[in-house]
Amino acid sequence: MQFITGATPAQDLTYNDVFLAPARSAVESRLDVDLSSSDGTGTTIPIVVSNMTAVAGRRMAETVARRGALTVLPQDIPIDVVTEVVSWVKQRHLVHDTAITLGPADTVGDAIHLLPKRAHGAVIVVDAGGRPVGVVTEADTVGVDRFAQLRHVMSTELHTVPAEADPRTGFDRLSRGRRRLAPVVDAEGRLVGVLTRQGALRATLYRPALDDKGRLRIAAAIGINGDVARKAAALFDAGVDTLVVDTAHGHQERMIRALRAVRALDPPVPVAAGNVVTAEGVRDLVEAGADIVKVGVGPGAMCTTRMMTGVGRPQFSAVLDCATAAARLGRHVWADGGVRHPRDVALALAAGASNVMIGTWFAGTYESPGDLYTDADGRRYKESFGMASARAVSARTAEDSPYDQARKAVFEEGISSARMYLDGTRPGVEDLIDEIVAGVRSACTYAGAADLAEFHANAVVGVQSAAGYTEGMPLPTSW
Repeated sequence: MQFITGATPAQDLTYNDVFLAPARSAVESRLDVDLSSSDGTGTTIPIVVSNMTAVAGRRMAETVARRGALTVLPQDIPIDVVTEVVSWVKQRHLVHDTAITLGPADTVGDAIHLLPKRAHGAVIVVDAGGRPVGVVTEADTVGVDRFAQLRHVMSTELHTVPAEADPRTGFDRLSRGRRRLAPVVDAEGRLVGVLTRQGALRATLYRPALDDKGRLRIAAAIGINGDVARKAAALFDAGVDTLVVDTAHGHQERMIRALRAVRALDPPVPVAAGNVVTAEGVRDLVEAGADIVKVGVGPGAMCTTRMMTGVGRPQFSAVLDCATAAARLGRHVWADGGVRHPRDVALALAAGASNVMIGTWFAGTYESPGDLYTDADGRRYKESFGMASARAVSARTAEDSPYDQARKAVFEEGISSARMYLDGTRPGVEDLIDEIVAGVRSACTYAGAADLAEFHANAVVGVQSAAGYTEGMPLPTSW
């Protein structure tokens, strides 16, 4: 990457401060761009879901891995639960979505509670043998008594898709039947999943992130306190595909010791660690055993570190500096935090990141953990919170004494509760991934790049004023 003026600006820059200049390009279609990472994580699109309790769970992990991204399970989840989630995700189908199922005698109230758990928005009603007998959508529950049994409200005109059908065949079958979705059944007629028209289409546009056994990939995080080696070994045994050693201030002695303890285990998967914002931090973590360094202090939407402490660094410059240092050492960086638009993801990749971590942006989706709420205006939202907030610290210190919990809760650097509203037109994480990937692919074509390595090499970046940034925003109404 180079700056359009040829000289590196004296001041540090955020994503808003910079832009990409177009260049002569021989890339004829954005679909020709390969977005696979080279950092060993196996992602086929450069997105990693942050290890935030309000964002990363089994539904998120399954869904994004099917599209080529990676989810990092948070460090405050018990190891036995992580083991179960990893096993569950690796049993998911590479094309079909997991179905929400209920029986004919279950109630409308049961269905209303479960419907927001999946973006496909349907409950498949199955008989005692696991065969679909009906479908219930949100529209079927409107104005209906919540204690009514599903047998009385479900649609029984079923169009099913055979499990062996390829995505194109499934799409055509749904189109002919004028159906948005259909149960997927095996040779005996038992339910094995759900296929939507959009899901079938996406299966032809994305490549899943798969391990060497052809299963969906998933990562998990640990902290730097306690028996780090034991926790890491347990996660390796559980089958995680990437281990993340995580703390807010990654450039510290305890992190160095933790990384050395993990490296002594001869880890079978890539090890990511952070967070740092300087070349020195990168060098120290790499020397201690990190394959990937997480970059970012304070840019996240839930983070109050910079306002509380004054510590941090504008994210674009942090990524650029750290990625340059990592490349000299044959290692990689993840840009962690601060992305709010597809352009920001593209700029992080141009600066040299191999993957971009996204947290709060994905919190307001069907796939994030937690319940869906509705405000007084009828808008749907989920709650999000920072991982250094009192709420998150409380979860991580549940086994401490009440006194120790109270001491730690005094000092927080994150928002404990924020409303993340679902976008009415893009309520699922796959909708957001479509938007991000479309933007990044187009950015690559503007730079004349067929893959991420070429994108970083070819990118020409300029510095702009706040007015220049505002000029690039679309207007919802005329002036």
